[in-house]
Amino acid sequence: MSRGPDGPRSPGEPWGGMRPFSIKTKLGALVVISVLITTGLMMIAMRTETELRFITVFSMIATLLITQFVAHSLTSPLDEMNTVARSISHGDYTRRVSEKRRDELGDLAQTINVMADELEAQDRQRKELVANVSHELRTPIAGLRAVLENVVDGIAEADPETMRTALKQTERLGRLVETLLDLSRLDNGVVPLRKRRFEVWPYLSGVLKEANMVASARATMGSGGSHTRTDVHLHLDVTPPELTAHADPERIHQVVANLIDNAVKHSPPHGRVTVRARRGPLPESLELEVLDEGPGIPRSEWHRVFERFNRGAVRRPHGPGSDGGTGLGLAIARWAVDLHGGRIGVAESERGCRILITLPGDSSVPS
Repeated sequence: MSRGPDGPRSPGEPWGGMRPFSIKTKLGALVVISVLITTGLMMIAMRTETELRFITVFSMIATLLITQFVAHSLTSPLDEMNTVARSISHGDYTRRVSEKRRDELGDLAQTINVMADELEAQDRQRKELVANVSHELRTPIAGLRAVLENVVDGIAEADPETMRTALKQTERLGRLVETLLDLSRLDNGVVPLRKRRFEVWPYLSGVLKEANMVASARATMGSGGSHTRTDVHLHLDVTPPELTAHADPERIHQVVANLIDNAVKHSPPHGRVTVRARRGPLPESLELEVLDEGPGIPRSEWHRVFERFNRGAVRRPHGPGSDGGTGLGLAIARWAVDLHGGRIGVAESERGCRILITLPGDSSVPS
């Protein structure tokens, strides 16, 4: 938003409540000046007895010069706007129009720039959406493929337990596909939450089991794009064991799975990743911690680790079998926590990295 003499100015709002240099004013001034020039030359001709034809020629030349000057000042910004608009139509959203004018054309330039900003933001969100969805779909697809390949190769039997594992991955894949439309509205803050009460221990146990299964599947397939670590041990610590929480399990699954994925990538050989859950200060609230034994995150990077496509500034941050990832996991985790109105951040730790998540729980339950 531009600023006028008296404060902020919205597109189309006159400067200071009026436009001292509006196009109407300029055209009116052009007419007045032309009349004054003609009148002045006529008076000079009458006093100096100059022939009328010379006065007419001089008057026409002066009027044309002034008209040319005013016309250039009006058409020059239009040419610039046309060039910028053509660039925007070809997908280049980086061009902007100069907003130095204080008339209707200045307001039009500001409106075009605002439109370019919004189109650029929407294009960036569209690309990030595709990356987010691809990142989320890869995990259940890898798990499902691993189960089916084991059955086909005779490594595992198609018993009810194996089929239940495959069914669970298929159901999760379906839920992720259903969130595609929700993710498209991510930045508008209108993604619905399906909160419910659940027991933390069995829920997190399932998340860790799935993480182990997916890691084994990736190692077996040699898939790229994420870690293929099977030497890292996952440990779950829930106190008290009967702890419950009130949140959207699918979104919390996104948080924990991405944090585990990130912690395993940064763990040393035969390292350990701990997922810790504690009761929060409010009813049904929850405090989650994910700790690893890697090199940790420099304090100067704490505020940037949850930015999209940020892959860290540590010289050799990733353990064996990792390609560094896409830089989306922590951004997705922050998005899911923000939807709950919770907090996520890097916390102090004697060793490795410690991510702390606080979920507010059920506000309708009295303390």
